[in-house]
Amino acid sequence: MSLKKQLDDDRIRLYLLLIVAFLALGGLGAFMWRVQVIDQSIYSNREHWQSMRRVRIPAPRGRILDRRGEVLAANRPNYCIAIYVEELRKPGRKSQTVDEIERVLNTLSNVIGIARQVSREQIDRHMDARRPLPLLAWKEVRESAIARWAEYPEPLPGVDIYVEPVRVYPNSTLAAHLVGTVGRRPDNPEEDFNYSIPDMLGTGGIERMFNRQLAGVPGGRLLQVDASGFKYRSEFERDPVSGRDVVLTLDSDIQRIAESLFTIDSATNHGACVVLDPRNGDVLALVSAPSFDPQAIRSRSSYASLSRDPAKPLWNRAVSGAYPPGSTFKPVVALAALVNERATPGKTYTCRHVFTLGGREFKCWRKSGHGSIDMHKSIEQSCNVYYFELGRDCGIRRIYHMADAIGFGQRTGIGVPGEALGLLPNDRWKRERFNDGWRPGDTCNLSIGQGFLLVTPLQMAVYTGALANGGYVMRPRLTADEQGGEIVNQLNWSSDVVKLIKGAMEDVVQAKRGTGKRARVPGVRMAGKTGSAQYGPGYEKTYAWMIAFAPVEKPRYAVALVVEDGVSGGVTAAPRIRVLMEGIFDLEKRRDRVLAVRGPT
Repeated sequence: MSLKKQLDDDRIRLYLLLIVAFLALGGLGAFMWRVQVIDQSIYSNREHWQSMRRVRIPAPRGRILDRRGEVLAANRPNYCIAIYVEELRKPGRKSQTVDEIERVLNTLSNVIGIARQVSREQIDRHMDARRPLPLLAWKEVRESAIARWAEYPEPLPGVDIYVEPVRVYPNSTLAAHLVGTVGRRPDNPEEDFNYSIPDMLGTGGIERMFNRQLAGVPGGRLLQVDASGFKYRSEFERDPVSGRDVVLTLDSDIQRIAESLFTIDSATNHGACVVLDPRNGDVLALVSAPSFDPQAIRSRSSYASLSRDPAKPLWNRAVSGAYPPGSTFKPVVALAALVNERATPGKTYTCRHVFTLGGREFKCWRKSGHGSIDMHKSIEQSCNVYYFELGRDCGIRRIYHMADAIGFGQRTGIGVPGEALGLLPNDRWKRERFNDGWRPGDTCNLSIGQGFLLVTPLQMAVYTGALANGGYVMRPRLTADEQGGEIVNQLNWSSDVVKLIKGAMEDVVQAKRGTGKRARVPGVRMAGKTGSAQYGPGYEKTYAWMIAFAPVEKPRYAVALVVEDGVSGGVTAAPRIRVLMEGIFDLEKRRDRVLAVRGPT
């Protein structure tokens, strides 16, 4: 190849290389121009959003009110002194900013006269995890301390007042088990928030059942932060929507009277009482004794202390306690026999104190016996032997079905957390539990409300309501916006059967030999049934029961009361029923007088 041709070829390759280079530079320039000019807003917005932090702002929590508008749970402001760490930022290492925060805290502590409540370690953790949010250095600060800070002549940067809502219960222990408690809401990783301002979460009772309604809808704020996590601008805020109030069917005045029943005798102050309106199932009072102050549960340690208390104040005996009902169960056996035509109202048995079955003796509470006694008198005087005989003649299957139809062995539908089922035993249950069949002696024990049978005070109140209204089992209603008068079961008792049971229960209270005569209230026709159930290692203790409804002609109140470690239903429970009913009907009279003075609204 000639030298001239080789030079021509080299020149062509050089030109091609230059063309490729110029094309590449042109393409790069066009791309840069597009990025920096045309798409500048897109990338600017991406950078902008990458520096944003979403903060969850809790809504004001709704109140809990009784049926007459009395406040049972509300909020109050907790005035805190907050440190906004981004305003105290120092150049260099994080420790220099922490040093500055400590300097401000020490100065402020001397000014307000309150010792520091946050340590350097807590400051350091806040800087790592929640830097854009205020650090609450002091809580529950009094006005005098705030005034001293406000009057301090030298400015203290990064310090401000932060108002934190605190749940309060104005009536302290009143209806504590029903109203419930709140705790701190944990952060939810599924929510689209980087930070959450501390919020309340219902942890028991109504606070838990209606937490969503009470909590409202949280708001949100977008904070723009720099590379170190310090806030330098608040971009957007969505206001929270306040929670809605919950209005209960509870009557606080009746609740107070019912709670007072457990302070009459300090030796027997454990138990439960439930008052229902048998016409619609409204819960007028729900008492578990002893009680507790929800405001005292502010930490895990305080909750743990109450949990360890042998008196079990946190345990809601009214819905979670399962007790043998004793003789209050006898009307169920009578109803099963009457409805299934296994007995007539005039059916008599002879009580000689002892009933013998298969070589085993079952005894009546009355050592002299009751002699020949019919069904009416058997309820009035609570004869055990009558129900040993009647239970044997009626049979476990019929008794079981009647008790099941009334609602024993199942939840009432009230919805309160922790409601117990109780226990309604039968042959199948005993075979599964003990690998043994049902025996006649088991029927004898069941017929007087003992043996394996367990009920809750709430179930007993629903049962009492059904006796009062003629056979309609009502679902207990807790809030005013729930459907009222919901019938769970209609028992279709005949009018003659209802008349017999009501008449006998009225004589329990009104007759001279009635076991519940200590419950008698002058001017009030009341019906009831007492019961005593032994428990403990040697059966040396007694659950004292009484159920009652009044007035007999048109019942408005159905009550179930159990007192632990009592003497008997007639001695321990009946006088308390008298106090309760006296208080309720006196309350009615006072309210009627007030209404008469004010006139209709």
